[in-house]
Amino acid sequence: MGRARGVINLRECELEPGDDGPAGRTFRLRRVAAEHGAALTGCTVYELDPGHASWPYHFELVEEEWLIVIDGELVLRTPEGERRLRSGDIACFPPGPAGAHAVRNAGETTVRFAMPSSVAPYGDAVVYPDSGKFRIGGGGFNHRGRLGDEVGYWEGEA
Repeated sequence: MGRARGVINLRECELEPGDDGPAGRTFRLRRVAAEHGAALTGCTVYELDPGHASWPYHFELVEEEWLIVIDGELVLRTPEGERRLRSGDIACFPPGPAGAHAVRNAGETTVRFAMPSSVAPYGDAVVYPDSGKFRIGGGGFNHRGRLGDEVGYWEGEA
C-alpha cells in the first residue's frame, strides 16, 4: 500500500545540515510544515549528535512552540531548570519568558525530535535571555540587537 500524499515518517525522513553554528551547535533539520504548504503551523524535525545543542536559550513573544522527542534522549532547559526527556516525551513552550527553552544532547547516541509551532503571520520576536539579545521581524523588516535601557514612548520623537 502506498503512502498518502503529504505524509512523511518523522523517524525515517532525510534531514539536511542546519545553519552554520559554532562548534557544538551543529544539527540537521527538515522543515516539514513548509514542505507541505502549511500557513498557520510550523514543524521542523531536528537531529543532534552527542555533545551538541541546537538553538540558544530563548523565548518567543508571539508563537507557541512544542517539542516531541522521536528517538533518543535530550536535556531540556527551561526557567524551572534542566530535565532529561526521552523518546515519546512532549513539552509546550508558551509565548513569553515562561516558555524559554533550549535543548542539548548529553547522551551517547543521536537524538531526533520535532518542534511544531504556531506561525505569526505578521511578524515575530525572539528574546535570548543569556546574551541579552533580541530579534524582531515582519513585513520585510528583520533586526537583531541587544536589549538595553527602557525609554519612554515619546522619547526622541518630534
